[in-house]
Amino acid sequence: MTRKRMFLRMITASLLRRRSRMLIALLSIGIGATILAGLVTIYVDVPRQMGAQFRSYGANMLILPREGENLTKEDLTEILQAIPEEELVGATPYQYVRLDMTSRQQSFTAAGTDFTGVVRTSPYFSVEGAYPAETRQILVGREIAETIGVKPGFTMELTFQPSAAEGSLSPEESRVPGASLSGRGEGFGGGMVYVTALLNEEAGIDRITVDVSTQTPEYGGRIPEDDAFLAQFRGKSLPLVLGEDVDALSGATVTSGAIVDALNSAVQTGEAARPRTVMFTVTGILTTGGEEEGYVFLSLEDMEAMTGMDRLDVAELSVSAGAEQLERYAEAITEGGEKAQARLVKRVTRSEASVLEKLTALVFLVTLVVVLLTMICVSTTMMAVVSERRREIGLRKALGASDRSIRSEFLGEGMFLGLLGGVMGALLGFAFAQAVSVNVFGSSITFQPLLLPSAILVSMVVAALSCLLPIRRAVAIDPALVLKGE
Repeated sequence: MTRKRMFLRMITASLLRRRSRMLIALLSIGIGATILAGLVTIYVDVPRQMGAQFRSYGANMLILPREGENLTKEDLTEILQAIPEEELVGATPYQYVRLDMTSRQQSFTAAGTDFTGVVRTSPYFSVEGAYPAETRQILVGREIAETIGVKPGFTMELTFQPSAAEGSLSPEESRVPGASLSGRGEGFGGGMVYVTALLNEEAGIDRITVDVSTQTPEYGGRIPEDDAFLAQFRGKSLPLVLGEDVDALSGATVTSGAIVDALNSAVQTGEAARPRTVMFTVTGILTTGGEEEGYVFLSLEDMEAMTGMDRLDVAELSVSAGAEQLERYAEAITEGGEKAQARLVKRVTRSEASVLEKLTALVFLVTLVVVLLTMICVSTTMMAVVSERRREIGLRKALGASDRSIRSEFLGEGMFLGLLGGVMGALLGFAFAQAVSVNVFGSSITFQPLLLPSAILVSMVVAALSCLLPIRRAVAIDPALVLKGE
């Protein structure tokens, strides 16, 4: 029989003779290893789990056009190359304009977007009905839906009126003899008033046509039929001042002012800048608890068809990465592009970083407590074993056993317990981590290949450290005193 086999046989025989005490030590190490392995597994996998949870709060990065630049969908596709595909959860472009619903005397902020991206970057959106899937379909915010009384399946006729900035000329440049001008102004209740005017050879107003269908019929709605009111404008040069150049219609002061404002901002435009009206079908009502409930959403294709503009006001990105990595991506996009700049949504990235920092501190604290409790339990058990074996140790030392052999035996027993407890703890730790992940995060975790050897190694080290004090007491036993019965 070799020395190694003899040593192993001595250790196992000693453990078996004291099964009850060694079982307590083994359970202590096993439970400690289970908790440690479970916590480590959760901690290693938690950034992914936490990232998935935080993505439900919306985008964590914005792509904005630089001042004076026009950002397009092609530019956005090129910008997204800076972010690895496996980390990009979703990217949603937006184009914002004002659309008018003349039949209800209302104007809304409309957002043209990609609904496939919306589902990924804004999972908190709650839709009663369905997202638009075809052209000329629209998603309406709950605030608007309650105001105008629409539900899924209803239709909405929306009009886009280009602003003066979108015309070919400024208002001053447009006031030339024979020009045809178009403009709009905000009337009573926020409804838009549309005006067209034809200038004569002296650049004065020759003819004027108004669209006040959004105004109250018994007040502002009377203007198109009031020849005396409209006659005031003929021959007048722009700009006009209400109360000086023209008088307001009695009972319709706000609408009269809107007509004057529309004329003063009117521009000479071509076909591309004339009002465009489209009939949309409502597919869903959007509830978010935020400002989105005051918007209507349509596809980018429909938006471009109405506005004739291929531009993006912003793109929302949801990126599965830590705060530091997000900072690097944002810097790379900002420094590498001439048209766009990236900004982080601080409330999301900071919250995620803060939670991870607190989780790290908690895991460290719990790990420290578990290790200390395990060491105390194992050390106490081994101390009791040393007390039981005092006469045996004393006799062995009297027969010539060295302190080294005594140390080796007790240390071997402790590390053997650590080996068994580590194996048990690694397997149970993964099951513990899986249960926590499913119940807390709602998703499973993957088994870490290094979990088993790491748990075994840590358990053996903890068991070895726990045996240092009992070994010291065993080595300090005086055989003469023990054999004398003292």
